[in-house]
Amino acid sequence: MPETRDHGPLPGLLLALTVATGLVDAVSYLVLGHVFVANMTGNVVFFGFALSGVGGVSWSATLLAVGAFGVGAFLGGRRLGGAGTHRGRLLALSAALQCAAVAGAAALAALADPQRRGVQLVLVALLAVAMGMQNAVVRRLAVPDLTTTVLTLTVAGLFADRTPARIRGRRVASVLAMMAGALVGGLLLRHADVAAPLWTAAGLLAVCSAAAHRLGRAPAAELWR
Repeated sequence: MPETRDHGPLPGLLLALTVATGLVDAVSYLVLGHVFVANMTGNVVFFGFALSGVGGVSWSATLLAVGAFGVGAFLGGRRLGGAGTHRGRLLALSAALQCAAVAGAAALAALADPQRRGVQLVLVALLAVAMGMQNAVVRRLAVPDLTTTVLTLTVAGLFADRTPARIRGRRVASVLAMMAGALVGGLLLRHADVAAPLWTAAGLLAVCSAAAHRLGRAPAAELWR
């Protein structure tokens, strides 16, 4: 079905959020005990592994991630902005709140030992709340093929659907953005420290929030509200 709604600068801003997701999940999976804070499908599978007693997966971390993600989704879906809130202002507010949560996690990772179990669980909770909020707000923004946290349907559509080049390009860009975030996150973990990918993600979220705020107040913003 062809798109009829103008999304203005939202696709570009959502690609930035997708990069941030890759950065955050690099930390959660590689450092915090094989748990995702943005991809709940993975956590459901991991919880099954944990119950079976294989793979060294922590059931407590996976359950905490799902619960905290739910809290963030509730906030992003029901508490941020009203029904008539401009999409740019909604994104600006949610990205600012996410930035605060991710920056808090980065500060904790820098000041405390991220190998301690208690510290890891707090990091999982903070990051999962941020990603849950992002997921819920992105659903409200309703830009096709830019979910920013999961790529299963995007990849399936890329190969299964006959779509215009513009839509295929958006799908490819989404995949590459997630991969780029994961790549940069892995490199920062390898050559810097645990906090580095989180500070980078927080910086991206801050830029996204500022850009969405400014663009959402421009006269042309009425075209993509």
